[in-house]
Amino acid sequence: MATNIRPGVVTGKAYQAVIEAAKAGGYALPAVNVVGTDSVNAVLEAAAQAKSDVIIQLSNGGAQFFAGKGFPDSFEAKVLGAVSCAQHVHLMAEHYGVCVALHTDHANKGLIPWVDALVGHSERHFEQHGKPLFSSHMLDLSEESLEENLSLSAAMLERMAKIDMSLEIELGVTGGEEDGVGHELEEGADNSHLYTQPSEVLAAYKRLSPIGHFSVAASFGNVHGVYKPGNVELRPEILKHSQALIESTYSTAANPLHLVFHGGSGSEPDKIAEAVSYGVFKMNIDTDTQFAFAHAVGEYVKANGKAFAHQIDPEDGTPYKKKYDPRKWLRVGEQGIVERLQQAFADLGATGRSAAL
Repeated sequence: MATNIRPGVVTGKAYQAVIEAAKAGGYALPAVNVVGTDSVNAVLEAAAQAKSDVIIQLSNGGAQFFAGKGFPDSFEAKVLGAVSCAQHVHLMAEHYGVCVALHTDHANKGLIPWVDALVGHSERHFEQHGKPLFSSHMLDLSEESLEENLSLSAAMLERMAKIDMSLEIELGVTGGEEDGVGHELEEGADNSHLYTQPSEVLAAYKRLSPIGHFSVAASFGNVHGVYKPGNVELRPEILKHSQALIESTYSTAANPLHLVFHGGSGSEPDKIAEAVSYGVFKMNIDTDTQFAFAHAVGEYVKANGKAFAHQIDPEDGTPYKKKYDPRKWLRVGEQGIVERLQQAFADLGATGRSAAL
């Protein structure tokens, strides 16, 4: 699909073109949760290496960590941390040569004030630069009734559409937890609530499509985190049925919905490919990249144990500064993320598919 999109942060029509390019090309983009410049830079490096576009996103806790856990006002930290991250990505993304969409992750009803504050920052950024800070925000109101979910989502989208922003909503329930937002996964229990009904998706399409651009995290058995085999049953055909219902009701082209796959860590490649074929353009990945970072650092620490116990070797006086220098082991962690994301780009069919190329 031919595009004329410049590398860097994409918003508005450019963001929508990146989505359409992915859906038309039969691939999806990893949406990677970040917590600081180290993880942001690793994601940018990984995307450039894969020659793929990417989605960088923040949970409320990730945003707070970005500002500093010692910041005295936790709410302000969640706002300023997200803004600081966005400014860093805006500055660096174009130089990595790929398109980057900026998102925030799950925000339940209690976190609507956080999203409100971020939209305010984007409104001011739009006035000054003609584009918002973020490409999209997410409201996860799946704990509320469908009517309240859609009503609050519609009100937020009314505001966001004016500054070329998209909204991601959740229908059904994604199991597990993401920074305090989520639902318990009961081992061996009936987890039928993890499956969205196509009728709910139809209601969302009817309510939101006249207002602006939106995407849907429709649950098909997916969960946050990694669980033992057999405990979670992914049913991507739910996405197929939801798309078919919209198509038949509104006489649209194929796969009219922009679908999101939450809880992508640990998922089987064949289930990922099937979900992508039904219009998934975005797959969230957090647990696997966290482990990739931690595992790489852990291996480095094991191999250089003395350097993390002594500044100078107590036996022969060898200085260890070059080994315990944070730039050394943080870089090892970054490389762990970069390596793991190459697998994610490949699983999603995104390698070498940047809309900016």
